[in-house]
Amino acid sequence: MVEKVYITYNEVHKLCQSSAERILNDFKPQLMIAIGGGGYVPARILRSFLKRPGTPNIPIQAIGLSLYEQLPSSHSKASTDAHASTNGIDPIEQPGTKVTRTQWLDLSSLEMANLIGKDVLIVDEVDDTRTTLEYAVRELMKDVEEARKRLGRTGDEGRTRFSIFVLHNKDKSKRGNLPDELMEHHRYLAAITTSDVWICYPWEATDIDEHDKLALSQEHGAG
Repeated sequence: MVEKVYITYNEVHKLCQSSAERILNDFKPQLMIAIGGGGYVPARILRSFLKRPGTPNIPIQAIGLSLYEQLPSSHSKASTDAHASTNGIDPIEQPGTKVTRTQWLDLSSLEMANLIGKDVLIVDEVDDTRTTLEYAVRELMKDVEEARKRLGRTGDEGRTRFSIFVLHNKDKSKRGNLPDELMEHHRYLAAITTSDVWICYPWEATDIDEHDKLALSQEHGAG
């Protein structure tokens, strides 16, 4: 049976808050790219903590990638999941193997040109198999480099530096890999490293009161 861990909005808020200082000092982001749907809420919360007096808010752009799929199940398992869904509890899913783009930056617009020569922070909720992050970093690097060449932005000053922030990193073998230059320069930050559990985020819940009750009972059970 897969262990589920329920995360509240308050916990997400505090994880962003506790990570903001290092992000400001080490990554110095000028722009964020949120991976949807899990990266949208953390990116917005994080922006408030990255704001400094007299400076503008850090812009947030969005890409959409899909990897997860619902676990195939027996009839009894399906009945359990159906009951869970009607009670506001998400059915168990597993990571898929193919990344699907549901939203991407327009290569012909200012969206891509604005990335050139910037410090860009990629935000997602969880680093599970690392497949999604690998895809996002690889494709963004490729597209930005193409845009840089097309616009004649040569030299090191035109190079974009990517960093990554996730709320949770699962301590497990990863299918995907991140560039050595990113990992060796410590441009990857997870607020928390967890065991390989199924993390239920509040924005996935259809009944937030039930979700919060489960999170509270889980907290009391751990105590």
